[in-house]
Amino acid sequence: MPRIRVARLPALRAFAHRNFRLFYAGQAISLIGTWIQQIALSWLVYRTTGSGFLLGLATFCSQIPMLIFLPLAGLLSDRYDRRKLMIAAYCLAAIQALTLGVLALTGTIRVWQILLLGFLYGVIMAFETPARQSLISQMVNSRGDLPNAIALNSVLMNSGRLIGPSIAGLLLVFISEGWCFLINAASFTAIIASVTLMRLPPRAPVVARNSLLNDLSVAARYAWHTRPIRLFLALVALISLTASPYTVLMPIFARDVFGGDAHTLGFLVGSAGLGAVIGTAFLTTRPNVFELSKLVPFTSAAAGIALMLVGVSKVYWVSLAFMACQGFGIIVTAASVNMMLQTLVDEDKRGRIISFYAMAFLGMAPIGGLIAGSVAGQLGAPVTAMINGACCLLGALVLMRGLPAARTDLHRALARFTVKS
Repeated sequence: MPRIRVARLPALRAFAHRNFRLFYAGQAISLIGTWIQQIALSWLVYRTTGSGFLLGLATFCSQIPMLIFLPLAGLLSDRYDRRKLMIAAYCLAAIQALTLGVLALTGTIRVWQILLLGFLYGVIMAFETPARQSLISQMVNSRGDLPNAIALNSVLMNSGRLIGPSIAGLLLVFISEGWCFLINAASFTAIIASVTLMRLPPRAPVVARNSLLNDLSVAARYAWHTRPIRLFLALVALISLTASPYTVLMPIFARDVFGGDAHTLGFLVGSAGLGAVIGTAFLTTRPNVFELSKLVPFTSAAAGIALMLVGVSKVYWVSLAFMACQGFGIIVTAASVNMMLQTLVDEDKRGRIISFYAMAFLGMAPIGGLIAGSVAGQLGAPVTAMINGACCLLGALVLMRGLPAARTDLHRALARFTVKS
């Protein structure tokens, strides 16, 4: 019965698959906990140090492992059981959150501990990300429903960004950061249970005949010589380096620009999450991935313009609107590229190509965050936002020049796949 009802709604067609429904339910709970921890951790660092640089450094330490370990993680997700990799990662992430909570509640937490635990969390998530993204294709077991599943997963990820920070802002008024960390630790039980309960189709065992380095170089050459992949990964890297580091600047905006508290911070980040949810909901209605190639240059440019306007604005509610526009631009760009890549890539290369995508989207963010935090310490958050937004806009305009040729190649690739199917 659920399968029949879902089939009548094209925007929700991936929910016809039991495994995807299970994953969605568990991930929904876990993501809220993750965002509660992220906001609480940012607030703890800035409340105790007052340093924009340390705020950027904390983000850098938690995200730079993505850039370092993702190629290896993508290869492992192609070679080994992706579900087991995910479960192991979630168990370790729960231990990391529990450790943070105990240190914070006992009053013994120090900045170096936050940086170290953040780095360990980044390593864990580096191995979880390509395994999770690649496993979606096994959850739906249908290439036709795969773009919708990716779009719905993006809706979920950004709903967590919308709801989690708002809840964190309210929680921090009544409880300490340590309890927020413990809430996140408990939330991992939901995703561990849902992944364990999934009944996945058998996957052909991978026989590793080549070295790790050779397999990585094969995927890297494939990505570089495939023009749509090369262009769209560059676009995602650009937006991650320049626009995504707004999260580092928001605690400074909340306290120093708008004279607010953790509640103000929660609403600023939550507004970007609202825009992202609207963007991903919009993506679920797109009939094919070729249409998405027309959108991404303009949505990336829009993200840059919105960030510039955030830097100019001195009115809180106006800034909330600009943050929503920025969230829309960032996520439509990133999710569209993800949908195009996963539709075109062969199963045996999926984990490695997704790891390259994650390196562009998640791996460049810590570098951008460290730069943004350093510049904000010297010039202030508003000026930093304007500089980053201008760089994002200019970069998007430059990359637009290669769009017509990339779209031609994308159309040919989709046509070949249709014939093969």
